[in-house]
Amino acid sequence: MPVDPESPASVKPLSFREAVWLWWKIGWLSFGGPAGQIALMHKLVVEQKKWISDREFLHGLNFCMLLPGPEAQQLVTYIGWRLDSIRGGIVAGILFVLPGALVLWLLAWLSMVAGETRWVTGVFSGLVPVVIAIVLSALIRIARKSLKHPVLWAVAGLAFVALFGFNIYFPAIIGLAALAGVLVHRAIPVLAASWVGSDHGVVPPEPSDGAASAHAGWFRILIVCLALWAFPIVASGFVFGWDSIFVKLGLFFSKVAVVTFGGAYAVLPFVAQAAVENYAWLSAEQMITGLAMAETTPGPLIMVLQYVGFVAAWADPHGMSPLLAATVAAAITTWVTFVPCFLFVFLGAPWMLKLQHVQWLRVALTFITAAVVGVILNLAVWFSLNAYQGETPEGRIFLVVLAVIFFAALQSGRAGVVPIVLLGAVCGLIRAVVGF
Repeated sequence: MPVDPESPASVKPLSFREAVWLWWKIGWLSFGGPAGQIALMHKLVVEQKKWISDREFLHGLNFCMLLPGPEAQQLVTYIGWRLDSIRGGIVAGILFVLPGALVLWLLAWLSMVAGETRWVTGVFSGLVPVVIAIVLSALIRIARKSLKHPVLWAVAGLAFVALFGFNIYFPAIIGLAALAGVLVHRAIPVLAASWVGSDHGVVPPEPSDGAASAHAGWFRILIVCLALWAFPIVASGFVFGWDSIFVKLGLFFSKVAVVTFGGAYAVLPFVAQAAVENYAWLSAEQMITGLAMAETTPGPLIMVLQYVGFVAAWADPHGMSPLLAATVAAAITTWVTFVPCFLFVFLGAPWMLKLQHVQWLRVALTFITAAVVGVILNLAVWFSLNAYQGETPEGRIFLVVLAVIFFAALQSGRAGVVPIVLLGAVCGLIRAVVGF
């Protein structure tokens, strides 16, 4: 078992069966977004099980922050890889996602078959202010952590203007932010380095035998992962036609998978605007409902993409029953969202020691993170503008007041995301019963 060579006494041996059980447990308990999920992993894997050291856990987290995609899912994949090579990474990553995928599928089906009933509509309306409060809270939290210099504030502002004012393509904003970071590093490397922060005194461990052997198999990993990534898209093309909703979803969310730097909140504006306005796969209200569902289920928030695929195919079942078509589309969407994560981890992990200390790359990622702040602001504005359309004046006041209360509760730290979501659902239900 690969371990931190400088702290062998602190690491306990484990069986593969024991590891599988723990990954399954983490998958069902991973509420609260990336911060809560990472904290849960640290508590169980480092503090209780002592399978890896605290230092290596932090090092793996830093590596996963460099990658596109959900960092919590990639971190659990990385830990599984460190403990039991590629099979450990595959099992850990799948079991982290599977519980949330199953629960979200059930909620999506419920929203489609019972969404027109009064009580279901009321519950989902109560989730609208919750989503707005969560996004605003995330915006403030990330801004405080990321914007350490006026230049970074300017990058965030320009990203917001580019998206909101000029509707510039999201990947282009990410690319321009990265390019700006590289140019700034070349022009003023010392100042740029001060914005990135230190490594907190962490000395990276030497690569394990398992990591070293992974260097030799990189080409095989690349071919297998790319084939798995493309398989459902190609199969859908032959079975359903190359212009089918399944191929469109597979291609679109494959593109999303490689530009999700900064987490789910960063890519959601791109997905929401494209899915609602460009492709008309679902309504703005349904998009907000899907995000609320993803907030209440275990697993990565990016699972909301599965909901988008489900609703899109439900409306365009391609000659099948709506439930079967939606299930196939949800599976394809989830597949092309997470298979790239395994590719990035398995290819990048053996080289992470070098990547962690490439200064120009760290500066570029700092600029990307700053741009993400502006992107999240655009998401908050987009949701706010679309959430209350069709509401009565009294209904708008009610929902705005709820959003302010929920936001204050989140900022104060007196309530977590799950209790807030449940409270919002209850408020929406009461509203439906009272009838205003």
